[in-house]
Amino acid sequence: MLEEKDLILEAKHVTRRFPVSGGRELTACNDVSLKFYRGRTLGLIGESGCGKSTFMRFLVRLDVPTEGEILFHGKDLTRLKGEELRRTRQHIQMVFQDPGGSFNPKMKIRDIICEPLLNFGRIKPSEKDAVARKYLEAVELPGEFAGRYPHNMSGGQRQRIAIARAVALEPELIVMDEATCALDVSVQKTIIELVCRLQREKQIAIGFIAHDLGLIQSFAHQIAVMYLGSIVEVLPGKAVEQARHPYTRALLDAVFDTKMDFTKKIESIDSEIPSPLDAPPGCPFQTRCGRCTDVCRRERPALEPIGAGHEVACHLLKEALV
Repeated sequence: MLEEKDLILEAKHVTRRFPVSGGRELTACNDVSLKFYRGRTLGLIGESGCGKSTFMRFLVRLDVPTEGEILFHGKDLTRLKGEELRRTRQHIQMVFQDPGGSFNPKMKIRDIICEPLLNFGRIKPSEKDAVARKYLEAVELPGEFAGRYPHNMSGGQRQRIAIARAVALEPELIVMDEATCALDVSVQKTIIELVCRLQREKQIAIGFIAHDLGLIQSFAHQIAVMYLGSIVEVLPGKAVEQARHPYTRALLDAVFDTKMDFTKKIESIDSEIPSPLDAPPGCPFQTRCGRCTDVCRRERPALEPIGAGHEVACHLLKEALV
């Protein structure tokens, strides 16, 4: 049972619009509301370009929404400035898809891990080697790697170093932007196991961006499905089979599993996702839904609860067609 005392961060009605040529606007995120709880993982899933990364960037203040609030322990992150914003950043860290791109190639691993700690006065320069070894061992890497450079490491090792750097500040929330998608499947598994272990030990809240429903359902406590900037379904990670939105069902049917029924035809969505510049009025999924009705074309469905921890934005549910 989720309790409000465990709520770390809440995004409320977040919208992000970007001006484009011709006086038009591109809506990357449309009225998104999500919650992040201590010791739990929220997986945000959807196709490329749906707005997942844009939303998660708000949480670490790499961008700010056009509308809405992002409340960290009740304090609106979108309004923080100066030293207050800098001090708050240590509590929310990010692990990027390409860790190499976030490392200075001229810095040794000990400096990469310890730089945030030095920035916030958590350690002395003389403590760097011991601290770096401690966090390397925490992510299951040899302590002697502290003297190496990033280019001497494999992709999986670099991702572990990125996790070590994020964990070093003892944050309350870590955002992981498709942090395993560039890795081999076997390496993905070990990274996910590492993240889950660190979460249990430190009770960190995690926001995990992915486009692989099969991966995210294996460890996320809750899953939010995003389509064309809108959240269309939120459901418990262990109850993905109970998905009700047509888009989530299509994603679920596309998951490959060795236990799947190979005699069953795999249904796919043949059409392309519309451009955010030409998003249709009404339901964002209407142009790819085989059961679209007139009300779907006219009105944008709101997220409505249909069970414990389960919300769906679909007019078909009201008509008992799903």
